[in-house]
Amino acid sequence: MATKRAVDPAAQVAAEPMVSVEERPRRSVLSDTTYETIKRLIMDDRLAPGARISMESLARELDVSPTPVREALARLDAEGLVVKRPLAGYTVSPQLDLAAFEDLFRMRMLLEPEAARLAAGRSVDLAELTDLTERMANVPAGEGYAAYRDQVALDARFHDAIATASGSPLLREAISRLRAHMHLYRLYWRSGIATTTATEHDRIIAALAVGDPDAVAEAMYAHLRTSHDRLIQFTAQL
Repeated sequence: MATKRAVDPAAQVAAEPMVSVEERPRRSVLSDTTYETIKRLIMDDRLAPGARISMESLARELDVSPTPVREALARLDAEGLVVKRPLAGYTVSPQLDLAAFEDLFRMRMLLEPEAARLAAGRSVDLAELTDLTERMANVPAGEGYAAYRDQVALDARFHDAIATASGSPLLREAISRLRAHMHLYRLYWRSGIATTTATEHDRIIAALAVGDPDAVAEAMYAHLRTSHDRLIQFTAQL
């Protein structure tokens, strides 16, 4: 007759999980916090344009392991805020110079009015666009990226919503890949462009409400042209 083997109490305890799934630290929280912290350092120029980033030093500074730093840098690379170079690691992306600034707006003024024109003939959530504009205009003023981060996000969502409504995934992707909002706010957030663009957004919404494709395209082009001229003027004052 087979005999029962004695159960090792220590082995039995070891087989049982010490904490439930709900009690485990959420890795995404640490990853997101690390990403936002490094982004803030870049946007506030505490990590200077062109500076080489030491992953190990940054991990020590933030008191985290290299893993969330590596994940954060990969996300920032996708956004164009850092650049990964073969055998050299990451460096902070340079600021836009005048030529790059002009090229960025040239592309925006080609793509975004056309996206707006197409959106005028389709179903557009005007309530969403109005809400985004009102929230952007009401973001409290403050210094540094922590203060204007919401303005960047709301402005980008406004333009992306119109690009999405165009019905052209390729056009939306082309606009998104310009990463215009992040680069422009990195340069010019002190000029107050977030609040002054609210009226221009309202004109675009009004044209969309009428459903006139030409009027919508003209309103978008005027918004971009005014933004361009305002930022050039701001640069001249520095």
